Amino acid sequence: MAAVSSSRLLAGLLVTAGVTHFARPRFYDPMVPEVLPGSARTWTYASGAAEFAVAAALTAPRTRRAGALAAAGLFTAVFPANVKMAIDWRRRPKHLRAAAYARLPLQAPLVVWALRVARDAARADGRR
Repeated sequence: MAAVSSSRLLAGLLVTAGVTHFARPRFYDPMVPEVLPGSARTWTYASGAAEFAVAAALTAPRTRRAGALAAAGLFTAVFPANVKMAIDWRRRPKHLRAAAYARLPLQAPLVVWALRVARDAARADGRR
């Protein structure tokens, strides 16, 4: 039961993040690295849609393991955006800088959490 609630919490976090990508895209657009092709807004919406898709996969037992592995990949993939935010915000007020810098080490526990959900889902399916 704890594994299911952990996957639901992770799904909830991703849904919340996805909603914010569509509700406040101007916050995320500047974080998109310039080396990516296309518009920043496209990447903002695409990452929000990816968060929704991964959250949906986490909610179903048949797709939970794949969803959790996708979440770990997604958390890793967005790390460059967090680095860019920390660099861009280095001259902002102290509390904003602190928020930007805090995002960096928080990615690791998110990846670990997603990998644990994947492991628990595999065990529930009888895989190791």
